[in-house]
Amino acid sequence: QVQLVESGGGSVQAGGSLRLSCAASGRTVSTYIMGWFRQIPGKEREFVAAISWLRGTYYADSIKGRFTISKDNVANTVYLQMNNLKAEDTAVYYCATASSGNYYNARNYDSWGQGTQVTVSS
Repeated sequence: QVQLVESGGGSVQAGGSLRLSCAASGRTVSTYIMGWFRQIPGKEREFVAAISWLRGTYYADSIKGRFTISKDNVANTVYLQMNNLKAEDTAVYYCATASSGNYYNARNYDSWGQGTQVTVSS
């Protein structure tokens, strides 16, 4: 059974930084697509970033240059470093995993974490 546990969310002021972690069990991050999505109430879940098994990285235009996705295969953990945070980055952030397919489409991911809240005040 796949389990993804996010941590690292919190409240920061605009311009600040946070680092989200996603600890995986039941699936190795070295051989699967790992993604980060975010969601605000009343909106669809939005793609943020993904990393492939070969460490190829993919980003939403809205966060390019500010967020970095990475992974530690030994720790079986994926990270999302978020710098220069803006108020519009406020959302619940979810970690997800997929075996193949479209990195950007939430429907392609088959396992999800419980989410961690990020709140950015301006």
